[in-house]
Amino acid sequence: MPVKVMIPLGSGGHTFEMFRLIQNLGEKFYPRIYIIAESDSLSEQKAKSFEESKSINSATESYVIEKILRSREVGQSWISTCFTTLKACFVAFVLMIKHKPDLVLCNGPGTCVPICVIAYLFHVLGWKHVRIVYVESICRVKTMSLSGKILYYIADRFFLFSGRS
Repeated sequence: MPVKVMIPLGSGGHTFEMFRLIQNLGEKFYPRIYIIAESDSLSEQKAKSFEESKSINSATESYVIEKILRSREVGQSWISTCFTTLKACFVAFVLMIKHKPDLVLCNGPGTCVPICVIAYLFHVLGWKHVRIVYVESICRVKTMSLSGKILYYIADRFFLFSGRS
């Protein structure tokens, strides 16, 4: 039975790490739903390139790319971040209803927080238990990222490479 996987991608290193993480996922992990920030064209290109090289089954749609608002742009004030995060949560809610994933696999970009919070909300409300697997970025060797600190409490599985929290 296929496992629908929702994969939020961040810009730069987060995207590279995620593709390293998923390169050996078995064929049962499809379709893959990539979530990227509206302003992140590089991650979209990387996802398309990755999927073209993987090509599970041309008869089956093995992936889709969806866009979400960033919770916070670089340099954005913390006060306005509250409003953009609420907007991102609304988009995440719509995407969860549309795709009904079985698993959210993430590694720390800010775009993953609204997705995971809404996935957890679905579980709490009894609509669907969407498993959340969080793998902290390998670059975080001394402290957890803000995303990690938030999602530590709601993830079904949480992987941290450093010995500190």
